[in-house]
Amino acid sequence: MIDLIALNHPDKHKRLQALRDLLQQEKAQNDFPIQRPMDANNHIHTTYSFSPYSPSYAAYKAYRSGLTIAGIIDHDTLSGVHEFHEACQILNIASTGGVEMRVKFDHGFGTINNPDQPNCMYMIAHGVPLSQVESFNSYLATYRKKRELRNREMVHRLNRLWQSQDISLDYDGDVRMRSKASEGGSVTERHLLYALAVKLEERFGRTEELIQIVESIFSVRASEKQRIWLKDSNNRIFLYDLLGLIKTNTATFFIPASDEMPDAKEFVQTAKRFSAIPAYAYLGDVDVSVTQDKRAQHFEDRYLDQLVPALKAIGIPAIAYMPTRNTPMQLRRLQQLCRQYDLLEISGEDINSPRQGFHCEAYTNSDYHHLINSAWSLVGHEISLENDLEAGMFGTVFQHLSLNERITLFSKIGQNTRRKL
Repeated sequence: MIDLIALNHPDKHKRLQALRDLLQQEKAQNDFPIQRPMDANNHIHTTYSFSPYSPSYAAYKAYRSGLTIAGIIDHDTLSGVHEFHEACQILNIASTGGVEMRVKFDHGFGTINNPDQPNCMYMIAHGVPLSQVESFNSYLATYRKKRELRNREMVHRLNRLWQSQDISLDYDGDVRMRSKASEGGSVTERHLLYALAVKLEERFGRTEELIQIVESIFSVRASEKQRIWLKDSNNRIFLYDLLGLIKTNTATFFIPASDEMPDAKEFVQTAKRFSAIPAYAYLGDVDVSVTQDKRAQHFEDRYLDQLVPALKAIGIPAIAYMPTRNTPMQLRRLQQLCRQYDLLEISGEDINSPRQGFHCEAYTNSDYHHLINSAWSLVGHEISLENDLEAGMFGTVFQHLSLNERITLFSKIGQNTRRKL
């Protein structure tokens, strides 16, 4: 019997052993995934921020999806990176590691790529070398602590919202305990809403009454598909679906972040100090949300021509985007701007819920084949830094090469060199 539950065991060492056992069982049964050499995902969240999957489980999901390269990206933490790399090595797939943060960027653009708050944006530090994980994570720890202070205030707001229904959350007992905060993980808004979803199911069950009261209190509207999911007694991911509905409008309880966000330029400089590659995370205007947790909304597309040079001006060398989340027209425009400003293009399908697939169908389109080379170059970047922290893609050793030459070089390093753990 193949045990997937063990991949989410509380103990990291038992998770990794469960992965080894699982792989042996599958090999004995001649059960191998379809190989997709032109598929990668550099943006996979784990239980160290918010996800159904531990780093070991996330690596396994990537492997079973046939990915050639998988990358861990958690909010405000690098605590899952070592496990993820080890899991990927067990599975014989390439891996990258990084972190995602909200940063202050008050340059007159208003709402950028954060649906909840203007004048701030999501950024990623890709390609964090293993030798720098602990130091970088110590820097992030300060922001994780500050985020928890705001989390507690948002729990108070949620409790006031649900006071009439006698529903109340305890931050430590209901929210924090469902996170990996005690192991250096982060606690996100999704943790708050997941804990609330547990309470709501206990009170109302999977009923139309539940849907209607959530719609009323949070001023949201469930789609027909969501209504079916939320009334399905066999729905194993009900709590994630309820969370997704609530998160389409967080205005009733959201408190704008402040102290937990570094300035964008500071974050860029910090990422570079740890030899990582800072990247802006492009969102693009949303029509229909792939993740079911975003309402139709305008983001950076209205002023993208002005935003990209502003990002370049503060030292950002890369832009990350998700081909399945945007239209071909949006992506062509973004790609043209990346080439105009000599920016590395990084792809990753943001994974944080069980309805999301790890495989990116868009890679079958030749317009996105270059993103595989970019993904390999991230792998090569991390490997190259094992010997010299200036030998990365944007370090001094190879600064004489053009961006395309560096992508080619580091892609070859990534494909031909095994990572040292």
